[in-house]
Amino acid sequence: MNWGALSRAERDAAYNNGDAVKDSATLHAARETASAAFRAAHPEHLELRYGPRERNTWDLFPGRDPRAPCMVFIHGGYWQRNSKDQFANLIGGPYARGWAAALPGYSLAPDATITEIVGEIRAALDWLAEHGPAHGIAGPIVLSGWSAGGHLTAICLDHPSVVAGLAISGLFELGPIRDTYLNEKLRLADAEIAALSPIRLPVVQKPLAIAYGTAELPPLVSDSRSLHALRAAANAPGVLIPVAGANHFTIVHELRDADGELTRQAMLLA
Repeated sequence: MNWGALSRAERDAAYNNGDAVKDSATLHAARETASAAFRAAHPEHLELRYGPRERNTWDLFPGRDPRAPCMVFIHGGYWQRNSKDQFANLIGGPYARGWAAALPGYSLAPDATITEIVGEIRAALDWLAEHGPAHGIAGPIVLSGWSAGGHLTAICLDHPSVVAGLAISGLFELGPIRDTYLNEKLRLADAEIAALSPIRLPVVQKPLAIAYGTAELPPLVSDSRSLHALRAAANAPGVLIPVAGANHFTIVHELRDADGELTRQAMLLA
């Protein structure tokens, strides 16, 4: 792809998952309904504050064993949409297998830059390491996330409380985004692109499984393959998981379900 030769409309389309998946609104609505039901069934540790901003709260779902691994799942939405409340059911697979689960909220662009969002995720992980045991979460943390959450997973893999990561459908090179509609709210600067593109950064020597759907848009497929290749060249642990036939919105079903491919891969990380 000759990115510089593309029109603005073509560059926008290259990252527009909603237009690429025609039933995306239906899939989102179903996930939101299921997540509301999951939260209603587990109301004991919701909206726990870790920071001063409105969205700086945790939803925690302890497992039966406080020492069980904990799946921390970061929601997606291109750093500018959605909330943790809409994604609670997606940790259903690991939770059904006895893991704890936790979802952090974070501020959205344009109210926050990606740099500030990364800082919030790190602060959330600090809080969980200190306060999680009081809420029944004291085991190793496996960080995961989808879309923007996949990017945040890769960036925050080096946090001292994280033992491994599972990045799903992430974007790991931010440069091209500046040439699309996404930058109207993100307002990326050169220094931020360089500092927060995982493909440009030193490899973190912790396990990182990288998943993408084979029916996803080319930049997401390419970024996943490129980050895995970079890590493999540095002998960093972690598998590449091409989920056959999955698009940007159906791939997360493989983590939602107890027998899903991503659930099975997550079980190998801790």
